[in-house]
Amino acid sequence: MSEIKDMISGERMQFAVLIDADNISSKYAATIFEELDKFGSSTYRRIYGNWSKGNGWSEGVLLEYSIMPVQQFSYTSGKNATDMAMVIDAMDILYKNKVQGFCLVTSDSDFTRLAMRLREESMFVLGMGESKTPQALTRACNRFVHLNLVAEQNKANEESGHLTIETEEQNVTSVKEIHAAILALINENAGRIDLAVIGSRLCDRFPDFDVRNYGYAKLSTMVTQEFVDLEIKKINKQNYVERKSILTKDELECEICDMIRENGGVIDNLSTLNDELHKKYKQLDFRQFGFSRISSFLRSLPTVTVHENQVSLK
Repeated sequence: MSEIKDMISGERMQFAVLIDADNISSKYAATIFEELDKFGSSTYRRIYGNWSKGNGWSEGVLLEYSIMPVQQFSYTSGKNATDMAMVIDAMDILYKNKVQGFCLVTSDSDFTRLAMRLREESMFVLGMGESKTPQALTRACNRFVHLNLVAEQNKANEESGHLTIETEEQNVTSVKEIHAAILALINENAGRIDLAVIGSRLCDRFPDFDVRNYGYAKLSTMVTQEFVDLEIKKINKQNYVERKSILTKDELECEICDMIRENGGVIDNLSTLNDELHKKYKQLDFRQFGFSRISSFLRSLPTVTVHENQVSLK
């Protein structure tokens, strides 16, 4: 979060909090402002809806969190007047130059263009909504908080338990995407990278990234539990993430030579050798040895010869 504080010279960022009452349950009121406090303070707190109809946001809740209700009648059937009211107020607040960020609390993808427009004006856009929120909106924000997943995990933490969350059924960045991003970072950094840097880079890459979305309280626990091919090592009091040592280069070279011998001294197709190696070592990645392709790796070995697509022993 340091980059957020730096944006306003060490002072807490001022936000305009705009809540879509037609779309967000009042049960998330505490979570909304607990999460907002990590980013800054709220100058404006407004909630939009048709208060002539019940929407769950009682007078007591609004008073407790000092939220100003904005009445918006549904003038035409099938049209969402609340959306229009929020957009108009957001633009009015923007041009008053009193805030550095907007907190848009909604799961409605119709606000995607608003988020993009606010970012064009160098506003920090913090989105909050349920995990059903379309990724178009989550990716349009600088950061996005999945209120239902965070609230559930916070409750589990209070009860000293671990919550298993099935993110595959949600519009949440998948564990597979996170794994791929971490592997790319490790490869870019000579096989090892600071755990804190991973956390920062994941937040930059995926606006909705939060370990609580996956049932964890710490990134270190998530890495250890979710990714069997990665390990955390402490070096000079710093935690680093690297691949687990599955094979050394010498061991892999011996394995390749054995496969070639078993095939009569020649393997006619590189892809055949590549497939056999990955069947035996499912986590094998030649990039951990500094090569992007199997052909480049093989040419670096003193015991084999590569000619076009054929591999043989020297």
